[in-house]
Amino acid sequence: MKIQVNSDNHIESTSRLEEWVSTTVESALAHYDEHITRVEVHLSDENGDKPGPDDMRCQMEARPKGHQPISVTHKASSLDQAVEGAATKLNHALEHMFGKLRNKRGGAHALDSDEPSSNPDALLQEEFLENDQALHS
Repeated sequence: MKIQVNSDNHIESTSRLEEWVSTTVESALAHYDEHITRVEVHLSDENGDKPGPDDMRCQMEARPKGHQPISVTHKASSLDQAVEGAATKLNHALEHMFGKLRNKRGGAHALDSDEPSSNPDALLQEEFLENDQALHS
């Protein structure tokens, strides 16, 4: 999964910031790593130089293989909170999308195949179910 970080003129883009954002995104979406080609992160300060509540904005767009991009936005009073909030929202959005795909394709019954390795969808479903169980236990 490639992570691209962009920022507006009011947020200084440093290698340290980009590394922190990338680490945060990778950590939040680790269980989808093989299913996402790229995540674009857009950081902005909506009020510019003026202070204000919830003026930091983080928009993340994930590009799952073979599917339409998924985009989320989170606003907060600090950049840290905006990035972490957006990463959490994106994780939930991907969980929802892959859950709908799992249900549409027959749920756990699709995993009963004798040769799951010959069916990439079955492998995706199996991995998603394992990750889902790990998250909820």
